[in-house]
Amino acid sequence: LAAAAIAAPAAAASPSPAAIGPAIGGAQLSGRGVLVNYPSRAVPRLPKIKASAWVIADARTGQVLAAKDPHGWYRPASTLKVLTAISLIPALNPNAMVVASKQATTVSPNIVGLLPGHSYKVSDLFTALLTISANDAAMALAQATGSLSQGMAVINAEARHLQADDTVAVTPNGLDAPGQHTSAYDLALFARQGLQMPAFLKYDRTTSGQFRIGKKKSVGLWNQNTLLATYPGALGGKIGWTSAAGATYVGMARRHGVTLIVSLLHCPALTEITAGKSLLNWGFAVDGKVRPVGALVGPLPPPAPAPAPSRPAAAGQQADRA
Repeated sequence: LAAAAIAAPAAAASPSPAAIGPAIGGAQLSGRGVLVNYPSRAVPRLPKIKASAWVIADARTGQVLAAKDPHGWYRPASTLKVLTAISLIPALNPNAMVVASKQATTVSPNIVGLLPGHSYKVSDLFTALLTISANDAAMALAQATGSLSQGMAVINAEARHLQADDTVAVTPNGLDAPGQHTSAYDLALFARQGLQMPAFLKYDRTTSGQFRIGKKKSVGLWNQNTLLATYPGALGGKIGWTSAAGATYVGMARRHGVTLIVSLLHCPALTEITAGKSLLNWGFAVDGKVRPVGALVGPLPPPAPAPAPSRPAAAGQQADRA
């Protein structure tokens, strides 16, 4: 994160949709405040978290252990790249080469520095996307589906498939755009899906490397998710920041056979990973000891194949009667 990213974050992208209807994952998740069910005084209290919205959930069972404004709509910043990755990894050949367009290379900030007209390997672009949060790589990957609009259609279709109905993606990199929003609940759904994808985890857990920009130029990659280096059991995650979104974060960790997901939105700058660690510590301490406030839903089943159209009776033949 840039040193300048110290200012207080702006307000949420839009109001929570809680009043529209029942919340996905359970009625309690429609609440806007802190949601937790303590069975007794012996259970550790939640840490104080400076974030407008967050979720801590068990990835295996889907149980949401606690949350704050889980379905509130906020700007995602670069945590949206998790959705971009889980959507496009199945759609793209990792060994294919992508020619960077002018549109991709002029994204600001472009981060990795793609050059227009140069070819880049899809797998290298995913690594740059999830380690150094390359905004230009996100654009190039979306365009690799055939066009930017097609790429965004794939990304939003995956959000609908995961029942992440608080999410509308307008940019593939999470840079602020009118109408773009997500929720802490949806970020947890994206992380849970990523945990099922070995290719996602491979890219997301890369700690460092080199990205070749051109014949004579390379840039170093380092993973901005310091959870990987500082938290025992860390599995992956993604940080984000824009001046409008504030700091955003999604992280995953496993201890003693339990895998937890934490997501946070609209945090003060440079506090998101510390807050994530605090919630993970609490989650590991209470998992199985608190009654969940809701659940992470599973993906929708694929649509049933359409029935074959009935064939008209051939000339001179009588059609069967019902």
